[in-house]
Amino acid sequence: MKKRVLALLMTGIMAASLAACGETAAAPAADASADAAATEAAPAADASADTAADTAADTAAATTPEGGIRLVNGKIEVDSMLKEAAAKYEEETGVPVVIESMGGGVNIQDTLKGYYQADNMPDIFVCGSDDDFGNWDGMLVDMSGEKWASDTDAAYVSKDYGTIGFPYTTEAIGLAYNADILEKAGVDPKSITGPESMKKAFETIDSKKDELGLTAVIGWYTEPKDLYWSTGSHSFANYLDAGLKRDDTTYSDQLAEGKIDENRFKDYAEMIALFNQYTDPNGVSGTYDNQVQGFASGKYAFVTQGSWIGASMTDQYKDDYAAAGNFKCGMIPYAFEEGIDTILTNSPSWWAVFDNDNKDASLAFLQWLSEDEGQEILVMKAGFVSPFKSCTFVAEDPFAQTISDYTAAGKTSAWHWLKNKAGLDQNALGQLYTDYALGVIPDADGFTKAISSKVSEYYAN
Repeated sequence: MKKRVLALLMTGIMAASLAACGETAAAPAADASADAAATEAAPAADASADTAADTAADTAAATTPEGGIRLVNGKIEVDSMLKEAAAKYEEETGVPVVIESMGGGVNIQDTLKGYYQADNMPDIFVCGSDDDFGNWDGMLVDMSGEKWASDTDAAYVSKDYGTIGFPYTTEAIGLAYNADILEKAGVDPKSITGPESMKKAFETIDSKKDELGLTAVIGWYTEPKDLYWSTGSHSFANYLDAGLKRDDTTYSDQLAEGKIDENRFKDYAEMIALFNQYTDPNGVSGTYDNQVQGFASGKYAFVTQGSWIGASMTDQYKDDYAAAGNFKCGMIPYAFEEGIDTILTNSPSWWAVFDNDNKDASLAFLQWLSEDEGQEILVMKAGFVSPFKSCTFVAEDPFAQTISDYTAAGKTSAWHWLKNKAGLDQNALGQLYTDYALGVIPDADGFTKAISSKVSEYYAN
């Protein structure tokens, strides 16, 4: 019976596209499009239950301690911090928690399938996409009734199974800015509430570009081969969700039918025209590294990347960032319509609880992690940005404070771009953003019509 169940699980994502494998190594995993997010979970076409069992046999798996629980973590860089949290929890409760961290190219979902076959399932494990959760249909605990579930907007909620994903950190997509430059230019970021005020801010900064030492007002990069995910997923995501409540899927639902709202999209296209006008000309051919380093170096007042670049600014580009004064960072909404007041936030992955005899102990541990003692370790030591509204800790990351502020204020929208048809960004939208930047597509009307036509064509196939 078990082999039959596992075989069914493994065939559930056979159709996942591998189209996004060409993404640049510099881009973080969370930057991938929906098809790339599914790639990690996709087994080879000839996978079987026996293959999964071999995977388990080849992996030095941990085991669940007697009277305790085991958590499989997918961020190996925070292994020591999670083990510190586990040790503190055991000290307080007497319940041992084993942290098993996986990284370095390990296919976590295939390994978990092997554990299932070998009767060695962890009690808590990481899932990073719809496909990952789909591997475990009916096998996960609904955590809707947990105290932490009412303290966050970032949980993974399944329409069939309820709240099945615990969010441990938050990432954000917004229009990132250099607060020091804006202050010197006399531009209050809070004053940018719509297209007219955004245009005025850009014009003001551009008029002072030389005295501010800027290369351009904004680092908007549209190179189609390696940055399609940035334009065709993350920028496009704002058309889908900016300004909407987290459960509002109006434009995502339209997209699934091969349609866009042309009135809303034209407003968005006018904002992109502003970006095209005031960006670094090298943006049509430059790399992700060029874009992030340019912002870290103080060359741009704004940049079109998400909060994940904070880690690069304080590590890979720390010398450039220091030379630029370690300036304060912030984010504003992509306010292409007056009154849009949300940034887009999401957990890059979640922890699910396996429905077994240890589920109560697992739920207790997750609740503890969501509270002060757990959050102090996860935020202040692991550097996570808390997804919990009640959390008062703020990580030492350039974007942590602004994300925490938006989260606490309830001013966030969701990441429904994760549900886009596989390859939409790479195979359909990315090149159109480049054409618009180059002037091949001359105006917002033309860009709107081109996107509408391409979306219709792509979803019809």
